[in-house]
Amino acid sequence: MTGKVVNLRQARKARQRADQRAKGDEKAAKFGRTKAQRAKEEADAIRARDHLDAHKREDE
Repeated sequence: MTGKVVNLRQARKARQRADQRAKGDEKAAKFGRTKAQRAKEEADAIRARDHLDAHKREDE
């Protein structure tokens, strides 16, 4: 028994984390958006909000 001592609880948690990350990566590839798409949508939302704010009536 000259092998490395392994804490089974930590090994189990590490395996679960790896499985969850792989599952998340799969879903991100299937349903996710690219960084460019997110940036464009955010810029469009800001532009639309600013457009509406610019057309507010001041007397109300």
